[in-house]
Amino acid sequence: MADASLRGRLQRLLRDEDVRSIARRYFVSNGFDGTLTSIGVVVGAVLSGVPDGLTVVKIGVGAAVGLCTSAVWSVWEIERAETRAEIRRLERAMLTDLDDTRIQREVASARLFHALMSGLGPLVGIVIPLTPFLFEGTVFGMVEAAFVAVGLGVAVLGAFGAYMGSISGQRWYVAAARMGVAGVVVALVNLVLPG
Repeated sequence: MADASLRGRLQRLLRDEDVRSIARRYFVSNGFDGTLTSIGVVVGAVLSGVPDGLTVVKIGVGAAVGLCTSAVWSVWEIERAETRAEIRRLERAMLTDLDDTRIQREVASARLFHALMSGLGPLVGIVIPLTPFLFEGTVFGMVEAAFVAVGLGVAVLGAFGAYMGSISGQRWYVAAARMGVAGVVVALVNLVLPG
């Protein structure tokens, strides 16, 4: 019975365009941050003389832990405050307490969904560009792994852009290019930084 209730709540949640829209924004925004962070970590690590791919992966995983924790925690707290304020407004308008009601449970489910999607974004954005460094020493050298990582990062950014462009009715390839350029800019800025 609890499974059916949870499944029903999840289905209602995913049918709600407002819930999906907010989740998309958090996922893409934090995925964008994670991808740019990953590109910066990769280029900075190689330019700093990090000796092997596994060390780059460890540095990237550390960044992923920080960004994912930040994304989940901040969205949980932001959504908690916003939804509590919304429920209080509803309670005043309805002159009733909404604790332990369907409305309260669905708001809490949406908050959890938003926080999880917020944390998933940077995880995707960091892990994908790091993968070439798992093959450093067998398939790639450090510099080649960095080039492939930047290319993967630009592709991830392009995918975010194409997705957002397609749901907003823009030309998906223009939106993809606009997002992808940010990855190239981060890589180039890291190349010219002193030290």
